[in-house]
Amino acid sequence: MDAMLSALSIVGTPDVLLTAFLGSLFGLAFGSIPGLTFTMALVLILPVTFSLDPTNSIALLLGTYIGGASGGTVAAILIGVPGTPSSAATVVDGYKLTQAGRASITIATSVIVSTFGGLFSLVIMLFAVSLLAKAALAFGPAEIFALVVFGLSTICGLAERSLVRGLIGGVIGLMVMSIGQDPIDGVPRLTFGSVQLLQGVELLVAMIALFAIPQVVETLTEHRSGIKPKINATDIRVELPSLKFLFGYRWNVIRSSILGTLVGAVPGAHGPIAAFLAYSQEKRLAKNPENWGKGEMGGVIAPETANNAVTGGAMIPLLALGIPGDAAMAILLGGFLIHGIQPGPLLIAENPEIIYTIYLLFGLAYLMVLCVQLLGVRLFVQALKIPSQYLAIIIMVMCVTGAFAVRNTLFDVGAMILIGFFGYVLKKCRIPLTPIVLALVLGPTMEREFRTAMIMSGDDLSILVQSAPSLIFLTLTLLVIGTQVVGVVRNRRPKAV
Repeated sequence: MDAMLSALSIVGTPDVLLTAFLGSLFGLAFGSIPGLTFTMALVLILPVTFSLDPTNSIALLLGTYIGGASGGTVAAILIGVPGTPSSAATVVDGYKLTQAGRASITIATSVIVSTFGGLFSLVIMLFAVSLLAKAALAFGPAEIFALVVFGLSTICGLAERSLVRGLIGGVIGLMVMSIGQDPIDGVPRLTFGSVQLLQGVELLVAMIALFAIPQVVETLTEHRSGIKPKINATDIRVELPSLKFLFGYRWNVIRSSILGTLVGAVPGAHGPIAAFLAYSQEKRLAKNPENWGKGEMGGVIAPETANNAVTGGAMIPLLALGIPGDAAMAILLGGFLIHGIQPGPLLIAENPEIIYTIYLLFGLAYLMVLCVQLLGVRLFVQALKIPSQYLAIIIMVMCVTGAFAVRNTLFDVGAMILIGFFGYVLKKCRIPLTPIVLALVLGPTMEREFRTAMIMSGDDLSILVQSAPSLIFLTLTLLVIGTQVVGVVRNRRPKAV
């Protein structure tokens, strides 16, 4: 109790509050711009912490991390381009709701459930750090591979009207993912002798291309043809969700929070995995799953709750064991070490004041992000009053800037344009783009963990079914695919007259 009171007195000082607020704003800005992720924001903000004391450094880093994790929502909902990979699943229904004139209530709802997911994961982090960290260590390459395969099975649920077209999209995504230098053997794959292609296709570049370019081309084509824009400026109104409205999605939020926290606690599992798994899970449990993908609020709530719950889950192995689960956690770990904070069991036992300070700053950052985004809803929706053709040009400029900023090369800008027009052709052929993005997100992890498992077992495939977690996830994968196939077959049967 003394440690908690001491941490409260430290966190409540004006300089710490201001630092956490500035970090949250910086993270939100980076998360909102397609191509500028919160990992990049953490890299840029880390040198600033060198001149700060440990408490202010933690406040700045955690504020940036949480602000960035929450920032991708706005772009995903307003313009249909996810600011971060974790927001890719939000685009599916979020942008449809914006086109229906419900942008403000969608943004406000997503911000509220995101905060709930983050604070839920904080509570789990408070009471189950050691337990969940030990459970996460049970996940080796075979278990993570099974988890990612289960995540890929959600392609069936994202296939819209045609399961075959969805699978085609997934295969295309896996093919694009494999371009570049083999991560283990160093062998060039599908590079056709190009030196630039050795570095592969950057996920963010492909994601921006597939979501933004087809939309920009379609908007400009419709403007040239005299077709009225889908978003009517006169329909835009500022509307916040009521408690009754939010309460109606309580089970969606709770299930997605639990799922996101558990996925985040597994090293190597990221926000996009949790978001797509939550989306697929809630779609299967929905009363009217046929409405998903057409502007269903539950399709925004599930991924946004889950991908923010990942933040607290990812902190569990970091704080309890000193193991970073992804690039962002590795940067946070570096920031802690620079200031003499060594995460692990000894830190929890010997310096509870520091742990409680991290917990309080984590929750404080989420509350700050909530206030900033709710207050900004009125400003966000005003962007929709810009004529669609001008908004399309602004989006294109943002996308070019974001694509260039990923690796500071014009090759990525050219790749974005090429992939984008290919995506436009696929969209005209009614091949859904979301399964392509899902395969791009999960493909590298699936390949890496599978090959690692094969190296460990001497190419013995039985390693994939030797543990309970692997068997559970692979069985769930078969059930999901089987259910979808049976549903497709039933729908194609001629109905009795």
